[in-house]
Amino acid sequence: ELRRFKAEIFQGLAHPSRIAIVETLRDGEKTAGQITAELGLEQANASQHFAVLRSKQILVNRKKGNQVYYALRDPVLIEVLEILKRYFYA
Repeated sequence: ELRRFKAEIFQGLAHPSRIAIVETLRDGEKTAGQITAELGLEQANASQHFAVLRSKQILVNRKKGNQVYYALRDPVLIEVLEILKRYFYA
């Protein structure tokens, strides 16, 4: 079951834009519009990535008015990405 969980997380991160979204949330929640603008993503494309990240329980979201705020379910995922960065440069 743990291996299946790990595979689901890696499937959720299996696109450079989704990794960029996760890294953008390193310092806390942001609106979908902020993330989309910061990364230069098209709205429709970003919405698909948000849906994948939510379905894999990587992101959580909340609505306030007409804004959708996204945050990491657990910031420890940033540590995993940092380890992969070290692995890349090694």
